[in-house]
Amino acid sequence: MGTKRARQKQEELFYASERAEAPGHPFYEQLNGVLDDAGFDKFCEEQCRDFYHTKLGRPSLAPGVYFRLLLIGFFEGIGSERGIGWRVADSFSLRKFLNYGLDEATPDHVTISRTRRLLDEVTHQAVFTFVLTEVARRGMLKGKTIGIDATTLEANAAMRSIRRRDDGRRYEEYLKDLAKAEGLENPTREQLARMDRKRKKKGSNQEWMSPADRDARITKMKDGRTHLAHKAEHAVDMDTGAIVAVTLQAADQGDTTTLDETLCEAGEQVAEQIRREAELRPQDKPKVHLQGIEELVTDKGYHSGAVVQRVKSYEVRSYIPEKKQKGRRDWQGKRAEQQAVYANRRRVRGDYGKSLLRRRGELIERSFAHCYETGGMRRCHLRGRENILKRQLVHVGAFNLSLILRKVLGAGTPRELRNRAVQVFSRLLRTLLNLTTVGSLSWRLTRPAGLRIAPTFRCRTSHPRSRISSRFATGC
Repeated sequence: MGTKRARQKQEELFYASERAEAPGHPFYEQLNGVLDDAGFDKFCEEQCRDFYHTKLGRPSLAPGVYFRLLLIGFFEGIGSERGIGWRVADSFSLRKFLNYGLDEATPDHVTISRTRRLLDEVTHQAVFTFVLTEVARRGMLKGKTIGIDATTLEANAAMRSIRRRDDGRRYEEYLKDLAKAEGLENPTREQLARMDRKRKKKGSNQEWMSPADRDARITKMKDGRTHLAHKAEHAVDMDTGAIVAVTLQAADQGDTTTLDETLCEAGEQVAEQIRREAELRPQDKPKVHLQGIEELVTDKGYHSGAVVQRVKSYEVRSYIPEKKQKGRRDWQGKRAEQQAVYANRRRVRGDYGKSLLRRRGELIERSFAHCYETGGMRRCHLRGRENILKRQLVHVGAFNLSLILRKVLGAGTPRELRNRAVQVFSRLLRTLLNLTTVGSLSWRLTRPAGLRIAPTFRCRTSHPRSRISSRFATGC
């Protein structure tokens, strides 16, 4: 197995010709410092040791390098492994982040993809837990109040390729058979489209599936389009914004169905952090809430009487807003469910419940924006639930690392660090221009009466913009 220690080598003492070198990006240098202090490479090598042979085969991709490559996908906003491989080969700063010299070939997308298939889902989950432990160690995880919400990820499969589950017919062939049953022997495309518009429930997941990605489901996206998609669900700490758990569900499952799995996963993660704190710092004041999850905040899509009652049975207080009901509900034979729903209603209408709902919209939607919009994973470039979940676990772990770097460095991504530098420069330039204007005005007011001055011209300064491409965070 390739390791970080085996890859260390002495640099050449003499060069036949001058070589271009990069001092490294300050953000990635700080990120490497955080990972080295936590023992990231040693942990990854121990977790991945069983997947490699000690003697046979050529030197493989070091586990620490593989997981750093996936971290780059989040920080650079690259969704595909092919794009990550191309970007690493093109950037001096990312070469230094991965400890690759100019005379070494960086990993391509084939190597990244093969390593991902080699390592199982449990190993990727362990890396996510390792990052969450580092977040908890720095006091950025409480675990008392958890917010849960879901979003859709566009699958790497086209609607035109769907087939019938029973006989494997394509959609167009199925429409032609329906047209022949109605008496149209050779229907045109316009006739087929007109007939298809009149049909109801034509995109049922029980009847149709994608041969390219069997785990993808037909669903309606946020923008109104119907597409094959997956459902990503986040459990976020409402005190710090850290993502405690992430699950990947079928897109046709409702929120009331997937809530329990995500909540149980979040409870296991919080319990694991409590156990680690008890082992490492038995005498110190714990930073994670020792009683575990006590409050749950969601949107109204998760509300139902059965869900509120189940959450109460978990000894968790729910803050779930209700949908508008038509008429009065019949509570006959549902005394326990009625009490749970009324208690949840009182909590939601209180001042504390309203503040939690406002924070839910801020923190959970922010995690979706960073992970899937700027992070580049809104559209999946992988197929199959297992492959997508592996990438997603490390991707969300990178989001938690960005919280640490925002606390240490003041910026959570390289792009944010660059924008902050531009803002500081623009403020300094604006201050100097204001001082110059004030000095010129005071001299005009105090100059001698007979003294004439040459006319001056005011320069209108526009908002300074970086000339570096905004597509990537690193400019080299």
